[in-house]
Amino acid sequence: MQPHRRDAPGRDRRAGRGRGRLRRSRASLHRDAARLDPRRGDGQNRPAGDGDDHRRCGVSLLEIRDLRVAFPGRGFRAKPVEVLHGIDLDVAAGETVGLVGESGSGKTTIGRAVLGLVRPSAGTIRFDGQEIGGLRGAARRAIADQIQVVFQDPYTSLNPSMTIGEILAEPLVVQGSSPKDARARVRTLLDQVQLPSDALERLPREFSGGQRQRVAIARALAPGPRLIVCDEPVSALDLSTQARVMELFVEIQRATGVAYLFVSHDLSVIRHISHRVAVLYRGDLVETGDAPTVTLTPSHPYTRRLLLAAPVADPRRQSARREQRRITLKEAS
Repeated sequence: MQPHRRDAPGRDRRAGRGRGRLRRSRASLHRDAARLDPRRGDGQNRPAGDGDDHRRCGVSLLEIRDLRVAFPGRGFRAKPVEVLHGIDLDVAAGETVGLVGESGSGKTTIGRAVLGLVRPSAGTIRFDGQEIGGLRGAARRAIADQIQVVFQDPYTSLNPSMTIGEILAEPLVVQGSSPKDARARVRTLLDQVQLPSDALERLPREFSGGQRQRVAIARALAPGPRLIVCDEPVSALDLSTQARVMELFVEIQRATGVAYLFVSHDLSVIRHISHRVAVLYRGDLVETGDAPTVTLTPSHPYTRRLLLAAPVADPRRQSARREQRRITLKEAS
């Protein structure tokens, strides 16, 4: 069942009777957009934070080693198709690692494997030193509160028949919280994601895309996770709404120390949010490094092609980019 789309995707305006408008960020929308979009700014990523300290100390919250995932092939007796080919990746506590690549590169499959939604065919996934790749049933539920997810589509990831208060309280009640404690926690979560308290009794259809994604973020934060898998959480939003939601992710990380595995196909988004970046191409990890290095001066030809494919507003720069991309593609062939 699909929730009714009152607002077009990505529009962040007053909904219902005009209540619950998002608080305006401290910076103007133009300044937010400049930080997000390389067409409007210098392309520098977010400032260094706790994630850098944890990397210097050698602390890894999530360790992925030689991860391989295969799906059944089409047809009778078809061989399995391997979509991830020996991925090695680390995420430190309080760090954001961005996964970037074109559609079909394996970004979301890595996230699904971490969440236990896909069974690895080989390799290991360790969370805080514990192997979780093969966990099922009660063993998996025991760590579910520590690893949460924010899905891509804010219109279909929320139950349209439940109020916002019920959506946010559900994971708390499942964990054993009393109704009184759950209500108090829900009000704290709404304040944390900058939504009004009267949102408790309203349905998802009464909110715009950006507001619904804030509800999804609050739901992920409810159990107090240490890692959140963000599966293209801003791709359905317009640029100004993207900027506000991205800033919210950063503020929450600074306040709670949560780590993000952030999936996106947009290099400008990855540059803005990430401490480190991993580039995937057809199931292979082709480049990793600090966000400024990978997104501004990449070493791998595929990463350079991704960077050159991003549009810019200046016609002369866009023409130069097209020519440079043509040369790069010719050299690669």
